[in-house]
Amino acid sequence: MTATATEHRSTVSSMKYPVKERRSQPLRSCVQTVLELYFMDMDGHNPGDLYGMVISEVEKPLLETVLRHTRGNQTAAAEILGMSRSTLRKKLREYRLD
Repeated sequence: MTATATEHRSTVSSMKYPVKERRSQPLRSCVQTVLELYFMDMDGHNPGDLYGMVISEVEKPLLETVLRHTRGNQTAAAEILGMSRSTLRKKLREYRLD
């Protein structure tokens, strides 16, 4: 395991998550809550390209996490993500994760 993976694992394992609450709240609820807070922080201003911003904010860490889970195995990562390996490779290039 690389130093970065070890550091990440220790950081994640040292985080204090409310386990019961985390399991009972679907991902979409978490996203909705964060977006509502984002709009409150915008104080009446409308953001530009909100869709693109949200997708990139979610997609990059999704790809990073799945690749870490599969220890860099792109075929396994593509299968977990439900996409072809070529689509995964395109997205990895897009986010400069290759």
